[in-house]
Amino acid sequence: MMDDRSKLLLKTLVERYIADGQPVGSRTLSKTSGLELSPATIRNVMADLEELGLIASPHTSAGRIPTARGYRVFVDTMLTVRPAQLSFEDSAIAPLQPDQPQRVIASAAHLLSNLSHFVGVVTAPRKVGVFRHIEFLRLAERRVLLILVAADGDVQNRVLFTAQDYSPSQLLEASNYLNAHYAGLTVDEVRERLQGEVDRLRVEIATLMQAAVQAGSDAASDEAAQVVVSGERNLLEVSDFGNDLGSLRKMFDLFEQKTQLMRLLDGSSRAEGVRIYIGGESGVVPIEDLSVVSAPYEVDGQVVGTLGVIGPTRMAYDRMIQIVDITARMVGQALSQK
Repeated sequence: MMDDRSKLLLKTLVERYIADGQPVGSRTLSKTSGLELSPATIRNVMADLEELGLIASPHTSAGRIPTARGYRVFVDTMLTVRPAQLSFEDSAIAPLQPDQPQRVIASAAHLLSNLSHFVGVVTAPRKVGVFRHIEFLRLAERRVLLILVAADGDVQNRVLFTAQDYSPSQLLEASNYLNAHYAGLTVDEVRERLQGEVDRLRVEIATLMQAAVQAGSDAASDEAAQVVVSGERNLLEVSDFGNDLGSLRKMFDLFEQKTQLMRLLDGSSRAEGVRIYIGGESGVVPIEDLSVVSAPYEVDGQVVGTLGVIGPTRMAYDRMIQIVDITARMVGQALSQK
C-alpha cells in the first residue's frame, strides 16, 4: 500500500525517467514533484518504493529507475491519456486505402512503426468462416474430400481420413442434411449447435460434421497465421538496448519466428480495447526490457485481427495507447469499405 505522497513521487519518477532516460535522484524529485519535502525525506520514500519492488537503483548511479512492476502500477493507476493529442486528421496519419487487405495490413504496420519509432506488428484479418455449401466426395476407402464454399465464394478443399468407409449415397445424404440445416452459419456457430445436437444426429452425419467443423477451423487458422512486422531496426537506436547484444538477439529471434507474436496477439484479440504487457508478464514475450501495447481491430462489428507496438519498457505509454487505438480504428474502417 502507498500513501498519496508515495504515489505522486512514483508518478513523477516514472514520467521523468520516460522523458529523460536518466536515473532520477532525490534532488530532481524534490524540484519537480511539487511537494515541499527535503531530499532526505524523499530518499526515505524512495527506499520504501524500492522495498516494494517498484523502483531500482542502477549500479552506476545514485538515482532510481522504474521496474516492470513500477511501470505496471503507473500504467494501471496513474496514467492519464488525453485523446485530443492525435486524430484522424493529424497530418502524420495518412488514411489507409482499402483496395487490397494485405496492403492495408502492411501500411498499418509501417504506420505504427513510424509514429511510435519502435516496432509495429499487425496480424492479417481472419475470415469469419461461414458455410454457404458443404460437399463430401469419396476418394478411396476411408478417404473423403471435403469441399467448403464460403459466403464470399472462397473454396477450401480438405482430405479427411475417416475411421470408417462411407458410400457415395451416405456422403450425399450427409451433404444434403448439413446444407439444409447449417448453411449460412459461422464455424463457431456450427460448433455450438453441434454440441447440443450431436446425440440425436445419425452417427455418420455427426462424425462428418465434426470433421467439417475442424477443417473449417484449420482453414481459418491457416489464413490467420500471418504477422506483418515493421521497424525492427528501430530498436537498434534505443539507448536502453544499445549495449545489450544478448537482448537484441532475443528480440530479433522473436520477430523472425513470429509464432510467439501470434500467441500474444491472439490473446489480445479476446480483450476489449487497448491492452498493455510490461516486461515478461505476458509469458509469451519473455524479455524483461520489452513492453507491448496492443488492440484488436474489427470489420463489420467482428474482431478479425490484432495490432500493436513493441518497444522498450521506457516508452510514452499515453502516446502509444493513442497510436494503437487510432490505428486499430483506421484499419477496421479501411477494411470495412472494401
